[in-house]
Amino acid sequence: MESEQTISMMQIVGILRKHIKAILGTTIVATLAAAFLTFFVMTPKYSATTQILVNRKLSDNQQAAQLQQTQADVQMISTYKDIITSPTVLKDVNKEVKAYPGYPGSMNALKDSLSISNSQNSQVFSVSAKSTDAGTASAIANLTAKVFKKKVGKIMSIDNVSIVSEAMTNTKPVSPRKTLNILAGIVIGIVLGIGLAFIRELTDRTVTSETFLTDDLGLTALGTVTEIDQKDIERTVEHKKFQSKLNNHNSARNHRRV
Repeated sequence: MESEQTISMMQIVGILRKHIKAILGTTIVATLAAAFLTFFVMTPKYSATTQILVNRKLSDNQQAAQLQQTQADVQMISTYKDIITSPTVLKDVNKEVKAYPGYPGSMNALKDSLSISNSQNSQVFSVSAKSTDAGTASAIANLTAKVFKKKVGKIMSIDNVSIVSEAMTNTKPVSPRKTLNILAGIVIGIVLGIGLAFIRELTDRTVTSETFLTDDLGLTALGTVTEIDQKDIERTVEHKKFQSKLNNHNSARNHRRV
């Protein structure tokens, strides 16, 4: 069992060594393609984040229930997320940012550009916006927070919404991730090259050894034709021509002496 595994591993290594040039070529091509797409085709995107706190006020006789109220506010964040991405809020935001550079293109695209998250057991949640323009990304995030603060009071009778921090313009793109894309190109190139190497090896029907004919196919070997390199043939021909000229020259000298 161990010998079979060793032979199998040796065969795999042999196949990889045999097709190493093809594997390297495929890797280089895939890496260059990934680099071209990353640097010349993909449009950079920028992100900006604002933080919002919704804390419902309690009357004096309800202060004892402060802990339960805080937990309820945390659970309400899922509802706030739905309100932020609803047409009630995004309709007003969409009107404001239509003329901005890097505008997503539609209200649905604007919704897709937003992401909302919060830390566990925290009443503060973050609204992040992405755009092909850094200034537009921060404008979308800040406008969304302001419109939400205005609308949620009417929808849920909440009057204690605070914008903890406004979104700042960040000129460092969050996508594409250049290093990650190039590494992905290298990995894809290697995997593709190895796959093609094994496919070529499995589909190659060339007989490479006499034992395959005698042991595997049960045929009788009548002889072996050795492949001769073209350069060897040319050297042999040149040698025979030289030898022929030399023999003719010697024959002529002997004839003159006689």
